[in-house]
Amino acid sequence: MAQSLGWVKRYFKAFCKGFFVAVPVAVTFLDRVACVARVEGASMQPSLNPGGSQSSDVVLLNHWKVRNFEVQRGDIVSLVSPKNPEQKIIKRVIALEGDIVRTIGHKNRYVKVPRGHIWVEGDHHGHSFDSNSFGPVSLGLLHAHATHILWPPERWRKLESVLPPERLLVQSEEE
Repeated sequence: MAQSLGWVKRYFKAFCKGFFVAVPVAVTFLDRVACVARVEGASMQPSLNPGGSQSSDVVLLNHWKVRNFEVQRGDIVSLVSPKNPEQKIIKRVIALEGDIVRTIGHKNRYVKVPRGHIWVEGDHHGHSFDSNSFGPVSLGLLHAHATHILWPPERWRKLESVLPPERLLVQSEEE
């Protein structure tokens, strides 16, 4: 009887050691490196959720890539909503600081993106609450860069950073 209790005690001790190491490592990984998220809504169709409300894509979000606010035009990013800090939204980066962008339905026809900001839009215009509604977004609201579609299995692929042809810039800071 004493031997069986010794085995349980050793097992419990080993479990606790593993648990108290694994949990902080997992939390740190999910907070600093990468996590997965389900994309809801039609704002990024056809790139994400092409089937509409019948299915939701699950994407890999890379926190590490945006840690220094290094994003490129065409990247699909997750960010904290400027209108509701409790909500995260996923959009495509259309313009970077210093770029002049032709807007779609914004109060100004052309907007120069201020320093420390980006211009984001959903791929499905008219069905997206984006910079055309709330203006340029602070880089401080960036959460992660969406890099891959993980689910459903038939849609598994790397997400490419491309600007839609109709959203080319009026003027770029690099010119």
